[in-house]
Amino acid sequence: MSTVADHILPAPASVADAPRAPRATAPATKVAAPATFGAAQPVPSIWWAGLVAAFAWAALGLLTYLWPNKPAGFSEWEFTQEFALGAGVVAVALVALALTPVAFGAVGARARRAGPWLVAIAVGLTVWEVFTAKLGTLPPPFFAPPQSLVEVYVTDWARLLESAGASIRLLALGIAIGAAAGFVTGVLIGWSRQASYWIHPVLRILGPVPTTALLPVSFYFFPSSWSTAIFLIALGTAFPVAILTWSGVAGVHKNYYDVARTMGASPWFLVLRVAIPAALPQVFVGLFMGLGAAFSTLVVAEMLGVKAGLGWYLTWAQGWAAYPNMYAALIVMALLFSGVITLLFVLRDRVLSWQKGVVKW
Repeated sequence: MSTVADHILPAPASVADAPRAPRATAPATKVAAPATFGAAQPVPSIWWAGLVAAFAWAALGLLTYLWPNKPAGFSEWEFTQEFALGAGVVAVALVALALTPVAFGAVGARARRAGPWLVAIAVGLTVWEVFTAKLGTLPPPFFAPPQSLVEVYVTDWARLLESAGASIRLLALGIAIGAAAGFVTGVLIGWSRQASYWIHPVLRILGPVPTTALLPVSFYFFPSSWSTAIFLIALGTAFPVAILTWSGVAGVHKNYYDVARTMGASPWFLVLRVAIPAALPQVFVGLFMGLGAAFSTLVVAEMLGVKAGLGWYLTWAQGWAAYPNMYAALIVMALLFSGVITLLFVLRDRVLSWQKGVVKW
């Protein structure tokens, strides 16, 4: 037995000692390798899409500056050289962003994401410039080159700003009243069967009717065109909000109510803390749908009766055949409405932060 022990006991000691050295050093090499790899940050490559965009903007500037404008018959297009200089400045800025992306931080990252759009905008402006100011294929005054919009923004910015402010005030008031009324109505008909019996048929009949069709009747019942526009904008916003809120409240699972009742919840608690939070995604869908109706109603009301706002500015510009002013107002209107939708998205993300990852739109 002693001879067997003498042959067995030393063997594990030598075998155990042999592999322990590489096992102790192997993890050290595995940890050290990522550390050295992570320490060397990769140098950002050249932004090739930015260089292409810079070339497109530089070509736009050179074409605008070197190619003489075709006579418009009544006056020369103003701000042509300024427009060409602005395109050149954009081209220089894009070259700087493309060659030194680290120096611009978040601005450079956002510009990189918009690279294809920067190229497309430059190409679109070039085509617009060629077929209007250079060749005259699109005849004036119905079609104007891009530099004419620069002239409008420089010379008539005060009136445009005043009109945009009037539209914002009218739109905000109408949407606020319509959203509040639609939300309360939707919760009421989604919670109460009696309210649903009386209100739901009215919504089904009047909801599909365009709000602009009610303009003649509304002008009779309201004392001013301003109050008429507010009523119609609120009406166009309230219908989709009411329908979607009702759908959201009615679609809450009954198990939520049962669990809350077993814990002693009152009816008000069920409405305010169970039904409404569960229906909020549908409420925001209704708000987004109502914004489209509110925008169209706003423009029509301002064009037909309200003596202020971007819709009124469009009518004024068309009456004087000032088509560059009309196009400039359309661009301002598009930016304004897009900004309102963006703000609503931000508000939705804040209010529905507790549903992050569930809401996908």
